[in-house]
Amino acid sequence: MKHVAVIGGGVVGLTTAWELTNAGFAVTLLERSDSVAAGASHGNGGQLSYRYVSPLADAGIPMKALGWIMRADSPLRFRPELSWRQWQWMASFLAHCTTKINRRTTGRLLRLGMLSQAAFDALRDVVPAQTIALRKPGKLVVYRRQKEFEKAARVAAAESEAVAADDVRILSAQECVVLEPALADARKLLAGGIYTRNEAVADCRAFCLQLSSKLRERTEFRLLTDTGATGFVTRGGRVVAVNAGKREIAADECVIATGLQSVALAASVGVRLPIYPLKGYSLSAPIEADHLAPEVSVTDAEHKVLYARIGDQLRVAAMADIVGDDESIDQGRIASLHRIVRAMMPRAADYDRAIAWAGLRPATPGGAPILGKTAVAGLWLNVGHGPLGFTFASGSARILAALISQRESPIPLDGLTLA
Repeated sequence: MKHVAVIGGGVVGLTTAWELTNAGFAVTLLERSDSVAAGASHGNGGQLSYRYVSPLADAGIPMKALGWIMRADSPLRFRPELSWRQWQWMASFLAHCTTKINRRTTGRLLRLGMLSQAAFDALRDVVPAQTIALRKPGKLVVYRRQKEFEKAARVAAAESEAVAADDVRILSAQECVVLEPALADARKLLAGGIYTRNEAVADCRAFCLQLSSKLRERTEFRLLTDTGATGFVTRGGRVVAVNAGKREIAADECVIATGLQSVALAASVGVRLPIYPLKGYSLSAPIEADHLAPEVSVTDAEHKVLYARIGDQLRVAAMADIVGDDESIDQGRIASLHRIVRAMMPRAADYDRAIAWAGLRPATPGGAPILGKTAVAGLWLNVGHGPLGFTFASGSARILAALISQRESPIPLDGLTLA
């Protein structure tokens, strides 16, 4: 039985380990923290939005960003640094900000999203819905500006031909409130919305814990926590082991799936990854009996704020800060997020008891993850998922398992590999 070392105990690494054991491999999963889901998988937005995958890089974003800079509640913040990595990433990001590139990337991500949905749904008997607060209430994207709503409605109407009838509905502001009463206090702020059925929400951290538990029942799986990978042992141009402090863990194949740490790991064998952290924030606020919490998954398009009811908690996630490797919680950003959510859904949860979280999401300039082989034999990538790690994890894992098994990828990989 061939042995694969997977580096990273977040949702991407765990799903990769699961699919590899399903494919007949022995797997060792290395996680530098003392538990799985300690990084970006811990407090993310919880939305499984398989059809809302358009990347941040798009025509008009640079001009919007100039306006956002003047706003305290800006969905995007940029703090310049004396860092070649930051400026190189920003230059590439701006080059991707065209309608043509955005549409092309979106098409590729839609294929990955559909594969991910099927792969995630296949786990229903392994990870029961009630253990991860999984629901499929659909997703409602609301717009505050009439022109933006009309533009989005035209695009949605054109794209709806590619999905099942009635999967996509274009709603007036009043129809948004009828569909989701939690928006009643924001009725005057809205121009309209677009609702898509079958989109889901779940607790990503709970999913990771459940899948980890199931993996540990398999004799061909081994989990090593408190084990940080620092590099690789190569022989004859091929990776043969992972360096983990004073240990060497031999493997026939190695998969890097460890978020931002992937950059340094890949660089240790000469592989350059165009990944930079986008810092995001979330609030987890308790829902009591007298609260008017949303049942539908809601996204405020203008503020880039996501609302998802996960069990008895309201998860609110937002913002993309381009500020380097700073993992600290910026209290000013948290205060801005509080102002936004209290104006949009003031009765949805107990915001006074909300728990704040910040995490670094590993993003590529164009918004597509990097999957597949590298120039170094035996070294594979499953990295760069940005804010859509939970959404894309299951599909990406299936792709890696197929490729390492020397089978064809279940979807075309153009635009999803390391150039």
